[in-house]
Amino acid sequence: MANQNSTSESQPIKQIICIKWGTKYGAHYANKLYGMVSRNITPPFRFVCFTDDTTGVRPEIECQELPPLDVTMPTNTLGKWPKSRLWGEKLGDLTGTVLFLDLDVVIVDSLDPFFEYGDPEDVILSYNPSNPLEKLGQTSCFRFQVGSMVSLQEKFKADPQGIADKYRFEQRFVTRNVPGGVKIFPKQWVAHFRRKCRQPFPLNYFIPPKIPKGARIVIFPGGLYPTNAINGQYTSKSADNAVDHLKQLKDPKNLKRSIRHLRHFILPVDWVKEYWRE
Repeated sequence: MANQNSTSESQPIKQIICIKWGTKYGAHYANKLYGMVSRNITPPFRFVCFTDDTTGVRPEIECQELPPLDVTMPTNTLGKWPKSRLWGEKLGDLTGTVLFLDLDVVIVDSLDPFFEYGDPEDVILSYNPSNPLEKLGQTSCFRFQVGSMVSLQEKFKADPQGIADKYRFEQRFVTRNVPGGVKIFPKQWVAHFRRKCRQPFPLNYFIPPKIPKGARIVIFPGGLYPTNAINGQYTSKSADNAVDHLKQLKDPKNLKRSIRHLRHFILPVDWVKEYWRE
């Protein structure tokens, strides 16, 4: 019987996974992610979406049920913890190495190096620029072997709220608790949109955000989504033009943090629209 992770010519199949639950991300996020993956990877590959709703998902995507995890997810925490479903001994019908991608990333270059870096058994996270002294990883894009993170899931299941209260963010828990430690992809491969792409004040009013040199994936943490970048919004509630953004300085809340408010403006980003499509 042939190994499900290889073709008949013994070429390894690159396995990409994502997870979609609830109503925050519609099917178009999974569809666009698949489109970007298919344009930026050397076949053969599998694209598996673990989801509780397959409505509208394009047929090329393998939809599988959300991995079971009988716990009450933490509340009143900044971090998001449902990715803990991926840490179990089994992950649908997948075995071997998988590359996880958040639904709202934008892929701008080949994903092949993510499967070539390090050793197959390594847990490899993206570089996290938010806390450089803490040397945290980022799980918007990370690679692991199915079943290699069971000990993390067991710790989490024993006290979900306690773990969340202690670590705050799921990526901190992963970074600190993976057996044998984590490795980090080259930091330029995964670019944080706000930190690495947008222009500093006052250039942000004249020059749109750029793709950093060496970037392969751009991630969008913190309430700024690809649609906002396309429209020239810093968040979903932000003005989409400089005039209205500057008018918002009259708000006492913004006036107290005037420099911060002035920095929080971006021009529409055409390259996000170019890459983020089916």
